[in-house]
Amino acid sequence: METKAMKIVVIEDDIEDCNKIKECSRNRSDIEIVAITDSDVKALKIIKEKHPEGIILDLELNNSSSGSSDTFGFMSKLKKLNLNYEPIVIVTTYINSKRTYDKLHREGVELILYKAQPNFSYDNVLNDFINLRQDFVENKPKPVEEIFEDNKNKLSDCIYHELELVGISPKMVGRKYLHDAIFYMIENPESEISVSQYLTKVYKKSGNTISTGMQNAINHAWRTTAIEDLEENYTAKINVNTGIPTPSEFTCYYRDKVKRLI
Repeated sequence: METKAMKIVVIEDDIEDCNKIKECSRNRSDIEIVAITDSDVKALKIIKEKHPEGIILDLELNNSSSGSSDTFGFMSKLKKLNLNYEPIVIVTTYINSKRTYDKLHREGVELILYKAQPNFSYDNVLNDFINLRQDFVENKPKPVEEIFEDNKNKLSDCIYHELELVGISPKMVGRKYLHDAIFYMIENPESEISVSQYLTKVYKKSGNTISTGMQNAINHAWRTTAIEDLEENYTAKINVNTGIPTPSEFTCYYRDKVKRLI
């Protein structure tokens, strides 16, 4: 079976180097450059969206979010994306420092390539990605896409299981809304799009309709499920006046609970 092209994101602010990378990849079927950017901030957003297998990181970057001319903080920010897989990171740099290289390796950089060495070329950089990819395949039998999908299924199953424990019936329309809200909150912790906006776009229904559906499902569970089961599985404080959590309280509780479970 033919192997899919390896998706690469390039973080580089030198136009000449960017053109060299494009030229090297143009005649290859095993590499796909999905984005080139001179900003580490934009790169993180692109990585979150496109899930590349590889990243070329220029260590000296004038558009670094830190305001300095380096990207030393990039690896820690990359880890905070919680990608459920580890992209291969190759750093290119004019810095020649063992201390710097050791620090980068500790943070998860696979290779550091010195741009001033005589045999440096971007074709070799791309070859290194393919070689590293092959090494990783031996230890990771599933491709990145399947690993990502497996984790999504695991998350979805965990949410549905928790809803069943408190008696959120599959017959209730609001059950799907609650599931999708919790799933979205876990998968998109820093999104500028609210849960309500997301659900109204997906289901093409008003926010009030969706909120009512959620509340009806919760109300039904609190009326029909044994109090012992509710107290065991839903441990958040509930407003004493209502005795029933709101959709916002319910989904926030399960966002945090499911994150702990997985």
